[in-house]
Amino acid sequence: MNIFKSIGLVFVFLLISSCGDSKKPEQKSIYKRVKTEKKEVDEANSITPIDLNNKGIGPIKNYSFSSEVNLELAKEGKQVFNSKCTACHNVNRRLIGPAMSGIYERRSVEWVLNIMLNPDQMLKEDPTAIALLKEYNNILMLNQNLSENEAKSLAEYFRTL
Repeated sequence: MNIFKSIGLVFVFLLISSCGDSKKPEQKSIYKRVKTEKKEVDEANSITPIDLNNKGIGPIKNYSFSSEVNLELAKEGKQVFNSKCTACHNVNRRLIGPAMSGIYERRSVEWVLNIMLNPDQMLKEDPTAIALLKEYNNILMLNQNLSENEAKSLAEYFRTL
């Protein structure tokens, strides 16, 4: 009877040890890993392609940043972010919505401003916003009724991430 227990234990040990990570071949992705000074943001799991040409739908048609970050405006943007955005967004990781770090490596400045100022129409008509909506389980981005100045301060803050 002891031999059956020993064989049974060996069998269980082999069964358990055979489970676990199998090495899968690395897949190439059209998505890139965005590195920041603070942390690496992994966008490789994203199914929404990077699109820097789409300007979105809304009041912002063209927008250019000054060559240097406006630290006072960025400070205001950080306050707006902490009061209105952190329920759904984090700087370095996905939550209910995308991480904000490296956003301008994935979206145009105009698109970012327009999604903040006009999320309702963007989520209905903009192909990138619709894809992100699907990717994030159809959880709508709430309209925070930001002023253009608040949106621009947020955009400036995102430059510092």
